[in-house]
Amino acid sequence: MASRNYVIAHDLGTTGNKATLYDREGTLVGSAFYGYETEYARPGWAEQNPEDWWQAVCASTRELLAKTGVPRHEIACVTFSGQMMGCVPLDRNARPLAKGIIWADTRSVAQEQWLRERIDPEDVYRITGHRLSASYSLAKILWLRQNRPDIYRDAYRFVHVKDAITARLTGVFVTEPSDGSSMNLYDINRWQWSERLIEAAEIDAEKLPEVRRSIDIAGEIRPEVADEVGLLAGTPVVLGGGDGPCAAIGAGVVREGQAYAYIGSSSWIGIATPRPVFDPTLRTFTFAHLIPEMLTPTGTMQAAGASYQWARNQLAPLEVMTAREQKADVYELMNAAAEQSPIGARGLIYLPYLLGERSPRWNPLARGAFIGLTMRHTQADMLRAVLEGVTLNLRVIMDCFTAQGVSIEKIRVIGGGAKGRFWNQMMADVFGVPVHRPAILGEAPSMGAAVAGGIGVGLYTDWEMAERMNPDSEIIEPRPEAVARYAELLPVFEAAYQQLTPVYDMLAAFDRDGVTEPVN
Repeated sequence: MASRNYVIAHDLGTTGNKATLYDREGTLVGSAFYGYETEYARPGWAEQNPEDWWQAVCASTRELLAKTGVPRHEIACVTFSGQMMGCVPLDRNARPLAKGIIWADTRSVAQEQWLRERIDPEDVYRITGHRLSASYSLAKILWLRQNRPDIYRDAYRFVHVKDAITARLTGVFVTEPSDGSSMNLYDINRWQWSERLIEAAEIDAEKLPEVRRSIDIAGEIRPEVADEVGLLAGTPVVLGGGDGPCAAIGAGVVREGQAYAYIGSSSWIGIATPRPVFDPTLRTFTFAHLIPEMLTPTGTMQAAGASYQWARNQLAPLEVMTAREQKADVYELMNAAAEQSPIGARGLIYLPYLLGERSPRWNPLARGAFIGLTMRHTQADMLRAVLEGVTLNLRVIMDCFTAQGVSIEKIRVIGGGAKGRFWNQMMADVFGVPVHRPAILGEAPSMGAAVAGGIGVGLYTDWEMAERMNPDSEIIEPRPEAVARYAELLPVFEAAYQQLTPVYDMLAAFDRDGVTEPVN
């Protein structure tokens, strides 16, 4: 193994697979991306073809090695980060029996309701760390059992995306706690599948994969697939983890009390703890960490960067045109405009619920809103209000954790939305703690998987490798006067949502299909 100096980490996301190559010092050597499509055949359905994932892994591996010039015999292991909460039925040969039902699929509402009648939903939250929901794997498995009994009967194992690829590479059907904890079936208190949930759901326990550690070697690449994937037979395959917990490692959140915020199209705040954090009103959820016997309680909002993207499309045509002409970053131009507006945007509040909301609201009927608009408000005020609304919503998630006794002394920010210095300062002021911006913002999930893989084959010594791979590039301190102003605004933001809750219900009744027909 002495000559094997590199880890290949695949991040099998929703839009495609990103393959990254890290050396034994933890340096990012190169990356390659291969996209694939999602099929929305019916309302509430979201499926992907598992063959597309396989082709993405094979093509991106070969491209990665070609671009970097690293020979196959230098690869110490392959490892994975992957989208969670799905359902992929595999036969004994690790071949899919149907398209993969992904996290965004909510068809199994009837199965969720059936489960609610058989087990107390609050018990499910206390066992699994998650609400009982059609979004998770358990309800999707039950949907297959009811609607495609032949697939349920013939399925050897139900797995997630990364574990489907691992099985095809190695012939071994396994998962690990971080990904398993997104199935609504894993007991995060006992670190095993929940016998109580298996009994309540009346599913076959043997159809679930074996649970190992994220740093364990699942097996080796089989000779019959080695040439296709572009690697040597016998190359170790390390399990890795679900993309959310992998992002925690990539953010350097590897010790108790550390916290991070991922700022992308959706956004979340996650922390590291040795024990679950249960919110009394079930506003947050808890995944298992990649680190054995650690957890990463999390709260996710739906439309963070997506809100600013909407603002770009609807409120900033001049900035879009200027950015195109000057080959500049349109969001930096928008930030410059927003910076002309004072804290609180002259009394304008934006509620960032363009896609309904998960944490902390758990209200699919919630809608976005500007509240307080007057004749004096400008485009700059509206752009600032959008950023403030997203950040205040993240603060509500953060407060869910601190209310349960969790101490958050600083937050690391990662993701594409973390690039803007203006928004970073706003986060520090709204959160009231220093914001640490690491050197690498966009590779957190694959970096987390790479650390697990490197530890698994002895290339890296410990989880603190993540901190060495991605050190802070800047620390933004909160400004006391701004912190005080946002402390005044936060309860107004909260009251605005609460007062509009019945209006959302009325709007949903009026606009039943999400599209109101014009009346001539």
